[in-house]
Amino acid sequence: MIIVLKPHTSKEDKDKILDKIHSLGLKTMVSEGVERSIIGVIGEEDIVRMQPLEAYHGVESVIPVLAPYKLVSREFKPTNSIIKIKDQEIGSEKISIMAGPCAIENYDSLRAIAKVVKQKGATILRGGAFKPRTSPYSFQGLGEEGLKIMKQVCDEFGLLSITEIMDPRDMHLMHKYVDIIQIGARNMQNFNLLKEVGKSKIPVLLKRGMMSTINEFLMSAEYILSEGNFNVILCERGIRTFETYTRNTLDINAVPVIKKLSHLPIIVDPSHATGKWELVIPASLASIAAGADGLIIEVHTNPEIAASDGSQTLNPENFEKLVKAVRAIANVVGRKL
Repeated sequence: MIIVLKPHTSKEDKDKILDKIHSLGLKTMVSEGVERSIIGVIGEEDIVRMQPLEAYHGVESVIPVLAPYKLVSREFKPTNSIIKIKDQEIGSEKISIMAGPCAIENYDSLRAIAKVVKQKGATILRGGAFKPRTSPYSFQGLGEEGLKIMKQVCDEFGLLSITEIMDPRDMHLMHKYVDIIQIGARNMQNFNLLKEVGKSKIPVLLKRGMMSTINEFLMSAEYILSEGNFNVILCERGIRTFETYTRNTLDINAVPVIKKLSHLPIIVDPSHATGKWELVIPASLASIAAGADGLIIEVHTNPEIAASDGSQTLNPENFEKLVKAVRAIANVVGRKL
């Protein structure tokens, strides 16, 4: 349920409405627009329907939200959300490029990669310190030491950082070292983790589960927003189909569909979507043409010796080619890089 307020409704009138809703045991989220505000009501809608909210001064209309996801929907917020992180924006006219290794290996390696991606056009350094691997015997990441290395390198090059969280108990480390928290595909429906990051104001990149529908994807985002964190970026990273040539199947449809259904920005991960480095550039171009707000790319100075996912990782030369090609497509669709 959303309550649309009249233009220039006073704070006193707005507070009276909020107090009434809270007295019913319901939660509220307020979206402030240029001319008017919208109050999202979270909880049992039958309770709200019993109340004469239209009679309150300042209320223009009370509208039920038909989608199961309320705060994520365009009904709640018709305009695009722009996630502001320090001096950067995700979801604006400018395309965001996140790039770096699948796993943080050591300081020298990460520094060399960061220098390259910064020079070629990336503004956000990606790298995993906690690695969810299919095999328990594969490299699992450096943990907190990896986060320390990432922060040191990002501070040196003026880059934002993004890394994955797997355990709610590691939130204190995220607050200490990280600019953007990534929730990976395997944890998209780890609801305790979603709630925990929702209590934080740290921006969150939520990846679509490998076998999840778009509806399930948006419902997972709803968990985060319902706890108060509206700094959410969605990420399409390919889904599992019967095709075996690629690692996953890039659902390019998801980009315009999510743009239609939700106000949240969406980026694409062509590295995991394809699993093959030679397909990363064409998949990236298709994503930007479809309306994606950014890309997250695996890059390594020497993919042949990367600790993980070397087969889908671009070397510096190919990353430079990608950025040049993306810039050209961005210009065609009215965006910039």
